[in-house]
Amino acid sequence: MSPATPELISPRSHRVLAARRLAKRNFRGKERLFLAEGPQAVREAAGHRAGDAATLVELFATLEAAERYADIVGEARDAGARVHLASEQVIADISTTVTPQGLVGVCRFLDTPFDEVLRARPRLVALLANVRDPGNAGTVLRCADAAGAEAVVLTDASVDVYNPKAVRASVGSLFHLPVAVGVPVEQAVDGLRAAGVRIVAADGAGDRDLDDELDKGTMGGPTAWVFGNEAWGLPEETRALTDAVVRVPIHGKAESLNLATAAAVCLYASARAQRAPGGCRSVTGN
Repeated sequence: MSPATPELISPRSHRVLAARRLAKRNFRGKERLFLAEGPQAVREAAGHRAGDAATLVELFATLEAAERYADIVGEARDAGARVHLASEQVIADISTTVTPQGLVGVCRFLDTPFDEVLRARPRLVALLANVRDPGNAGTVLRCADAAGAEAVVLTDASVDVYNPKAVRASVGSLFHLPVAVGVPVEQAVDGLRAAGVRIVAADGAGDRDLDDELDKGTMGGPTAWVFGNEAWGLPEETRALTDAVVRVPIHGKAESLNLATAAAVCLYASARAQRAPGGCRSVTGN
């Protein structure tokens, strides 16, 4: 860190106040900016670009964090971000975590238009319909990334993907794959189906069993998994839009799986089937 870089001691600094406001959805939407906290998220943000624009625009770091993560600070500078030394109090004021790690980035929105998602002809998609918990949304996004999905789509009734808890739960995956937001569920289903994608709802009350579907070989084609609210699942009108409603089998005594765990099982089941002989990825390649 250059000795010429000023330390932002006062929590009343204009830049600190502007960053702190991004914890609220209405300010994020107005500024089209969000917070990325911690070294992993900041590193991913520093390496991400949307077209010609760098995603990371500003970085606040304590002196200790700037020294410990000098490589990340260097990447942020190289990306053109404004880097500020900040007191621990300032970082605590900006951060939404109980124990901040000393790095908080301000990032541009990076969602992808839904039409662009469709043009890419995705083979595996996670569609979040009425998912309200930001931790669940971020974790499903992380699972989709790990399973090799080409996109995540959040309907207009779902949580804000730029909620700090959702960003943290994605553990950097928000910066790895296209994310479309605010899409009405009917539009999402119609668009994906027109792009040749089978629409499968994940629901504990589904009339089809995931194991049976895998045995029958129905999961090897392009698939969009629809995940609903953890508390009350998918409404009947949403299930009616899909091509199949599939349950994850419970072989033990557990009553159910939480949303993120069920999503991981479903997405990996599709990823495995698609890579098997005859699956869409074995046919088209990567």
